[in-house]
Amino acid sequence: MGIAGDGPQEMLPENVRADDVSVKITHCGVCYAKVIWPRNKFGDAIYPMVHGWLACIVQEVGPNVHRFKVGDHVGVGTYTDSCRDCEYCNNGQENYCDKEAVYTYNHFDYDGTITHGGFSTFTVVHERVSSKALFSNQYCFKILEDYPLASAAPLLCAGITVYSPMMDHKMNQPGKSLGVIGLGGLGHMAVKFGKALGLKVQAKSLDFIIDTTSGNHPIDLYMIGAFLCDVLIIISSYFS
Repeated sequence: MGIAGDGPQEMLPENVRADDVSVKITHCGVCYAKVIWPRNKFGDAIYPMVHGWLACIVQEVGPNVHRFKVGDHVGVGTYTDSCRDCEYCNNGQENYCDKEAVYTYNHFDYDGTITHGGFSTFTVVHERVSSKALFSNQYCFKILEDYPLASAAPLLCAGITVYSPMMDHKMNQPGKSLGVIGLGGLGHMAVKFGKALGLKVQAKSLDFIIDTTSGNHPIDLYMIGAFLCDVLIIISSYFS
């Protein structure tokens, strides 16, 4: 059975609640996840579905929103809401929310409505302010007015994917050494962040990793030598 569309499907955006920010989407970043979910690889696709990490302009704010105003340039990433009350939410780790965070797409909001995604015209996101939070957590991020929105959109996925662990491991101290293996969409951003933060950056893309060992084993130690070669061959020291 096949289904074909004869044009764009128009859908009403979510209602703007007291703590919500409604945004007009100007640019949308996409990644491989945009291939996985539309093809229903995990069997949990909720159609219709579009994807993307968003660079936007605020068009409406709820009465309880104080950090944003109409016309602000903002970004929206993977999540649009969470319980905002559990240990993880108040520790800057909403992705581990006890009640499950609300994804930007292919997910149910807490009021039962479906989040359809970002490759669209408008969307609604929670401002994300918690008096209990140890960090400045939010789902709507301010973007500098003079920063190109087209450049900002990929930062909300590929950018934060490398930036977050860099910050977790205190890689914001000039003079530290940063090694990046694989200069793809994420790797090249890690290099850029590293340079901007004053780190000593060494990057390498391998052509092949040939592993002749049997069974499961950690590969991290082998990767230390990966910067010296284009092909890394791992050879077992015993017979299986």
